Amino acid sequence: MDGREIRAALDHHWAASDASDFEEEHKIYWEDAVLEYPQSGERIRGRQKIQASRAAQPNRKHFTVRRIVGAGDLWITEYVLTYDGRPSYTVSIMEFHDGKVARETQYFGDPFEPGPSRAHWVEQMP
Repeated sequence: MDGREIRAALDHHWAASDASDFEEEHKIYWEDAVLEYPQSGERIRGRQKIQASRAAQPNRKHFTVRRIVGAGDLWITEYVLTYDGRPSYTVSIMEFHDGKVARETQYFGDPFEPGPSRAHWVEQMP
């Protein structure tokens, strides 16, 4: 797969994620793919287990992709994952092998209050 094809696959993946279309969302992964959440220390092995773990989440979720960058077999998506109205700023690092995701690592950052010491240098983001 070239970069355009991987980018199209990622666009499809995130659109399916936002639509809670678990079947389409997980077509991007190899059967033996690995998903890691370093902040919670979790590792999930296998596409079926990854899909089942996401389908079991009771939260209403919404995905807003901010940007996708990558080349070759390494692609990064920065997005806002909103669970039940609460945003979490998220980075997904996907490692491709022969056109499908072999490994994904996701990092989550909750919003926080701005620091008053830097207020005069800052503009608020939407």
